[in-house]
Amino acid sequence: MARRDDDSWDITESVGATALAVAMARADETTSEHPLFTDPYAQAFLDAATARGWRRPRGPMAERIRAISGYAASRTKWFDEFFIAAGANGIRQSVILGAGLDSRAWRLPWIQESAVYEIDQPQVLQFKAEVLQSQHAQPGTHYVAVPVDLRQDWPKSLQAMGFDATQPTAWSVEGLLPYLPADAQDVLFERITGLSALGSRVGVEAFAAEFFTERYLARRRDQMRQLREQAGAAGEDMPDPEGLWFIEERAMVTEWLSERGWQVSMIEADDLMARYHRAVSPDAEGGSMPTEFVEAVLVEHYES
Repeated sequence: MARRDDDSWDITESVGATALAVAMARADETTSEHPLFTDPYAQAFLDAATARGWRRPRGPMAERIRAISGYAASRTKWFDEFFIAAGANGIRQSVILGAGLDSRAWRLPWIQESAVYEIDQPQVLQFKAEVLQSQHAQPGTHYVAVPVDLRQDWPKSLQAMGFDATQPTAWSVEGLLPYLPADAQDVLFERITGLSALGSRVGVEAFAAEFFTERYLARRRDQMRQLREQAGAAGEDMPDPEGLWFIEERAMVTEWLSERGWQVSMIEADDLMARYHRAVSPDAEGGSMPTEFVEAVLVEHYES
């Protein structure tokens, strides 16, 4: 499905289906010998999607998911720790942007009187609600679904659902930026900053500068071509993830935030995986991931 400025999706199509790939990685991590985390709902999401006609990736696509499983597990663990640390610092209000099939509101230990807001496409949040209800799952804190497209006026919808911009907030931007054009990324962070009280925190999975080098992009295109050819030879269809992405040079997140009142720290993906004793297969991304994990605290209000 080609991207459009006004496109939308269900859980089994377009960007929505990428949430199932992430759930697949989380389900596999949960049943591994030494998991970094456990997600007791990931497999239920996959089972429900299968009942709707979704087919679990096989062949080259499944191999690719396995190859980057160390990255996916490390990313999940980093954001888990981000929210736990925010709570330890007294932040009681959290917003998960582009939530997909995230289940942190149900599986993390939240401090008392916390609230977690999730923003995503209406059909995606509806699917998740139905599955969790079928599992008799109860959130560990006050949970609020905000069904709105992030390209629309989501701050208005968020505040209408009870969000309090005068209170510090923990924001997560995980697995989201590739699906936004460069200008939409700027708007996203402008809105986050505008809604953040002093002491607010944001955690971001961001592009590293290397991602936009022609060397890396050419290698990635060649890798995707080979995988599609292998899938075709096996009689399988393999969607092109880049067809869902906006491969556009954009502001570096660390610089953008630093210039607008945020105190920023960053760890590169390879260093994060080393921290958790995980790695990417040498056959995937050349054995290195050109992303970085950014954590920032708002220490002063920015005036343009």
